[in-house]
Amino acid sequence: MEEKLKKIKEKVEIQISQVEEINSLEKLKSEILGRKGELTQILKNLKSYDESQRPKIGKAVNDLKRLIENKIEEKKQVLKNQELNKRLESEEKVDFSLPVKEELGSLHPITIVQREIEEIFRTMGFTVEDGNEVETEYNNFEAVNVPKYHPARDMQDTYWLENGQLLKTQTSAAQNRIMKKYGAPLKAIFPGRCFRNEDLDASHENTFFQLEGMMIDKDISVANLIYFMKTTLSEIFKKDLRVRLRPGFFPFVEPGFELDVSCMYCEGKGCKVCKQAGWIELCPCGLIHPKVLKMGGIDSEKYSGFAFGLGLSRLAMMKYGITDLRLLNSGDLRVLKQIGIK
Repeated sequence: MEEKLKKIKEKVEIQISQVEEINSLEKLKSEILGRKGELTQILKNLKSYDESQRPKIGKAVNDLKRLIENKIEEKKQVLKNQELNKRLESEEKVDFSLPVKEELGSLHPITIVQREIEEIFRTMGFTVEDGNEVETEYNNFEAVNVPKYHPARDMQDTYWLENGQLLKTQTSAAQNRIMKKYGAPLKAIFPGRCFRNEDLDASHENTFFQLEGMMIDKDISVANLIYFMKTTLSEIFKKDLRVRLRPGFFPFVEPGFELDVSCMYCEGKGCKVCKQAGWIELCPCGLIHPKVLKMGGIDSEKYSGFAFGLGLSRLAMMKYGITDLRLLNSGDLRVLKQIGIK
């Protein structure tokens, strides 16, 4: 396998060096790293290799993928610079003295929070993955230990499509796909938009954003979970926060917890946002259930892991002092001015 990956690397480096246009580079990237690419096929066929070799092969493939992605980005920048130089040398002139328009737009508060969290987890060695918004019933429920007719399905009033698929109710729907993609050990986060037929109020919406995270390795415990969560929240809010773990039922973790943070609006005294409790429910979490690991193709006798689901919408509310979740989906630009985003 080592020799095979070496040959792939050499071949790809030659292909990248020969590309002369950005469109061709994007096409090459899709061919190399896409679903039908050689590296993706190796990951899909990990099960065919000896169990003791899978982690080593998976790591080597992912390392090569990252190397290739970096080389493609470097080549893209070179091509962009070449294109800009051609334009400057031609008759086309760019007047850099033209005034900049004052209002060019800004990022959404949720996007800002999401990017901050992604950067925090990248520094801790996590990979950032994308999830689908339209999911299969298997990935959304059965692969996270919620079989057909399980009462836990009643907790999520789901939007079903005519073809039998659904709008994902939770970012956990990507867990099975990512475990099969990387194997163990792995450290990954995957943000995304989720949908539930909720009764709308100050802290509930039918369209909201979550960020799921998983870490799988040998001897993972609740202590690892607490460390990563406290580190993340402290980085986001630039101060230490009071947190608490409450026992909670989630079929895909055992034991399961609710991670709460002290309400920033009332400082724990009780208000409409925290429903007079003094705490805001932020993060369902726990140790990944052995059945979920097995369905993801991971040996639950050898590996353990933790998973969590951060509410990006609620984090944005807390960070910017927004007291009504519905404002984030309102499209009202006055909200941005009130919270200091220009």
